Amino acid sequence: MTATDVAPDTPEVAPRRLPRPAEVRELLRFRKVRLGPVERRLARALTIEDLRRAGRRTTPRAVFDYVDGAADGEVTAARNIAAFDDTVFVPEGLNPVRDPDLSTVLFGREIAFPLVFSPTGYTRMMHHEGEIAVARVAARAGLPYSLSTVGTTNAGELRRAVPDGDHWFQLYLTNERRLNDELVRRARDAGFSTLLLTIDTAVAGRRLKDVRNGLTIPPTLTVRTVLDMARFPAWCFHKLTTPPIGFASLRSFPGSSADVAAMMFDPGLSYGDLEWLRRVWPGKLLVKGILRPSDARRVVELGADGVVVSNHGGRQLDRTPSTLEVLPEVRDAVGTGPAVLLDGGVRSGQDILAAVALGADAAMVGRAYLYGLMAGGERGVERAVEILRSEYQRALQLLGLDATRKVSGRHVRRAAG
Repeated sequence: MTATDVAPDTPEVAPRRLPRPAEVRELLRFRKVRLGPVERRLARALTIEDLRRAGRRTTPRAVFDYVDGAADGEVTAARNIAAFDDTVFVPEGLNPVRDPDLSTVLFGREIAFPLVFSPTGYTRMMHHEGEIAVARVAARAGLPYSLSTVGTTNAGELRRAVPDGDHWFQLYLTNERRLNDELVRRARDAGFSTLLLTIDTAVAGRRLKDVRNGLTIPPTLTVRTVLDMARFPAWCFHKLTTPPIGFASLRSFPGSSADVAAMMFDPGLSYGDLEWLRRVWPGKLLVKGILRPSDARRVVELGADGVVVSNHGGRQLDRTPSTLEVLPEVRDAVGTGPAVLLDGGVRSGQDILAAVALGADAAMVGRAYLYGLMAGGERGVERAVEILRSEYQRALQLLGLDATRKVSGRHVRRAAG
């Protein structure tokens, strides 16, 4: 049959007509107008990587590099992320997944989903709202927040500002026993529930970006760094009109910032220090910086309630294994009783799900929420949590599960090759 053989009264497949006004309105749904620059910036952020790019545009380079950078060649930091990229999910089919239960139980307390805020130093350098803004978001979200020994807010200040939060204290044991006693006492008196002893800082890692930017202790800023900071007048204004940035938990220690930093890196740290800490600390105790199964087993035998599988985000010793790589071995070494958390490379809700599937009770994030903090202060941190929670829920449902407690090792495998 040719085109000329088609009957002249054959109807069109899709007859032409004028659209109805209601149909036009359905197609032209405009996005809500957001007047503030922070609101617009955060509304455009759909991933943690989007927040990272936004933070880079709103923060001086030296400050951004301090958050984003890592030690030496940054090999470990890249491995942490690559390990998650190489994880493959194996979903189950035909399981109802309506209204999933994202919560999990950690140290007898229910948290909203398997996420803990990692401790970060110099937090008010990234944004003047600092640790208090982050802790407020954590409390509203039903998640634990870890305050660092080298934070810019101390334990008492944090408790007064955020009285209803589940606060943890990350401890660097110094070479001053009196100061160690004082740090532990303050965390206890402030009602902190958990102590995180960090053990991977015998000496300071070498972060080349910080050295080149002059963001050292004490600072040795270059002309280029100062000029770059001047390009961010809002950041400079807030830094100049709020209290000076310093180690809030160590204000009473006599000495320069370099003296204080030297104490934080104690090559004499030993198992004996852990035994002492277990005797004096009445709450839950985690050891952070574990990469060997034998070390995990030993610290649990000495009284730790669990471990954090961590390589300090690649900021200390470079070329270590990724934390996700060693996580299953650590879980096998300590069994099902002690808590096992994973820290390092978590940039999405899918990463949190992968960590849980491979044996973690929860994942910890530091850079992820700091990108949000730089991009928009407290609102930016809240956006980071929204992104991670929604990604986690979607991944859980697409995996065919309606509860965090149903996630297991059978739902993941390593990518071939």
